[in-house]
Amino acid sequence: MIEAIITILGLCVFEVICSADNAIVNAHVLKSVGPKQQKFFFTWGLFIAVFIVRGLLPFIIVWLANSSLGLHEIFMAPFTNDALVAGSLEKSKPILLLGGGSYLFLIFLSWLFLEEKKYVLKIERFIYRQNVWFYTWVSIYITTIVYFSIKVDPILALAATIGISFFFITDGFKQNAEKTEKELSSGKTHLGDWSKILYLEVLDASFSIDGVVGAFAFTTSIPLILIGNGLGAIIIREITIKGINKISELTFLKNGAMYSIGFLGIIMILETFGLEVPFYLAPIVTFMVLGVFLYLSKRFKGREEEVLKI
Repeated sequence: MIEAIITILGLCVFEVICSADNAIVNAHVLKSVGPKQQKFFFTWGLFIAVFIVRGLLPFIIVWLANSSLGLHEIFMAPFTNDALVAGSLEKSKPILLLGGGSYLFLIFLSWLFLEEKKYVLKIERFIYRQNVWFYTWVSIYITTIVYFSIKVDPILALAATIGISFFFITDGFKQNAEKTEKELSSGKTHLGDWSKILYLEVLDASFSIDGVVGAFAFTTSIPLILIGNGLGAIIIREITIKGINKISELTFLKNGAMYSIGFLGIIMILETFGLEVPFYLAPIVTFMVLGVFLYLSKRFKGREEEVLKI
C-alpha cells in the first residue's frame, strides 16, 4: 500500500509539471472563446483528457508490447495470480522501458540544445549556443542505444527506434502547435470558437504522451498509472481555471520538468540494461528536482520584486 501511494503521488506530480506548459496554452486560448465553449472544455474536455486519452494510451502501449494478451488481462494483471500473464508483462518490460526512455531523453536533449529558455545554470546557455551540434549528439545517442540493444536483443533495438521515431513525430506537432497558439492568442486567425476547442483537445492529447510514457519509469501497473495520471490531469485543469497566473510566475518550472524527464529517461534506459532500480527512485527524483526548481523560481521572483521596489 505504501509503495502504491508513493508511486501515485510521484505520477501525479510528474503529470502536473509535464502539463504545465499545456495549461498555460489552454488558458491563453480559452480567453478568446465564449463561455459556452469554455464550459464544454472544462467538462467534456476533462472527460476526454482523463478517461479517453490518458485512460486508453497506457493500455495501447502495453498491448502493443504484449499483443497476445487481451486488454482485460493487461488491466487485471496486478490483481490476479496468472503466471502466464505476469510472465508476458515482465518479458515486455525492457521493451517498454527502452522505447519510453529513448523518447524521454530525446525530449530533454531537444529542450537543452534547441529551445530558448530562462537559464538557471551557465552550462544551459553554453549548450544552447552550440545548438548546431544537436543532431550530431542525437546521431551518436541513437547509434549507441541501437548498438547496445542489438547485443542484448534485436527487439530492444526496434523498441528504441520506435521511441525515437515517436519523438520526431510529436516534436514536429508541438513546434507547429506553438506557432498556432501564438496566432490564436493574438486573434490573427479566422478559426471559430469550436475549432479552437477542437485544437486544444488535439494539443492536450499530444502533451499527455510525455506524461504517459514517463509513467512507466514509476511503474508498469496500469491501474496505478491511470490513478496517478488521472489525478494529475484533474489538478492541471483546476490550475488552468484558477491559478494560471501563479504557474506563469514559476519561472524555472519548465526547467524542472525537463530535467525530471531527462533523469527518468536515463533511469528507464539503465533499467533496461540490468540496473536494479528501487520503486521509490523515480518519485524521489521527481520530488527533489521539482523542489529545487520551485525554490529557485521563488528566489528569482523575490529578486525581481526587490528590483521593482528600487
